[in-house]
Amino acid sequence: MDSMDQGVVAAESPGENSPSDFAKRLGLPFSNHFLLSRALTHRSYLNEHAEALEDNERLEFLGDAVLDFLVGAWLYNRFPEMREGELTRLRSALVRTEQLAEFARQIDLGLSMRLGRGEGHTGGRQSAVLLCATFEALVGALFLDAGLEAVQSFIGPLLESATENILESRRDQDPKSLLQEVVQAHGYGPPQYRTVSASGPEHQKIFEVEVLVNGFVAGRGVGHSKQAAAKSAAQEALNGIIFE
Repeated sequence: MDSMDQGVVAAESPGENSPSDFAKRLGLPFSNHFLLSRALTHRSYLNEHAEALEDNERLEFLGDAVLDFLVGAWLYNRFPEMREGELTRLRSALVRTEQLAEFARQIDLGLSMRLGRGEGHTGGRQSAVLLCATFEALVGALFLDAGLEAVQSFIGPLLESATENILESRRDQDPKSLLQEVVQAHGYGPPQYRTVSASGPEHQKIFEVEVLVNGFVAGRGVGHSKQAAAKSAAQEALNGIIFE
């Protein structure tokens, strides 16, 4: 059995769901619970548990690719008359950090994440970046263990409800462009974006950006690039309905 099949044998911590309980609760057809454990394991956990063999970063990479493909295929079939540009924008809205983190919250994924004590004590279970990454890793693990059809069955209901909300709120449009339209319509100058922090290793940096409207912070966002973080900040500002 190679390292990919071995996954992670993760010790239980108080207040966390076991991988088997998590899979059972969601009805996920995992036969390899070592693989599922690895999907739930953040790199901070490895520093404190010698028995943990590997973190979930490789599975996150795989899950990201699987989601891009399956969400694109789902949209293609769900909206047969929709043009390519609209499909592209809608797919982007469905796989962006905030939306995947919301999917993770809907299934209470944070309760089962394997985090180091520091990450756990500083709100890691509520972090949009960590929730998104773990959700992608979960998708990658499910793909390896049970195949594309199992992933389709898992994400289909999530996509259906999210797509309806995205279209109703125009979140398939670029949030920075929408925010600029809103603030200009209310007589304000263009939004200003500034990077608050950048943390993490070079290959997986996390940026925090805030957007200012009329001199006041209207929203904050995080992402693996400054552009992604700025879009997240703009979306938070729009969600806040701060101009009404």
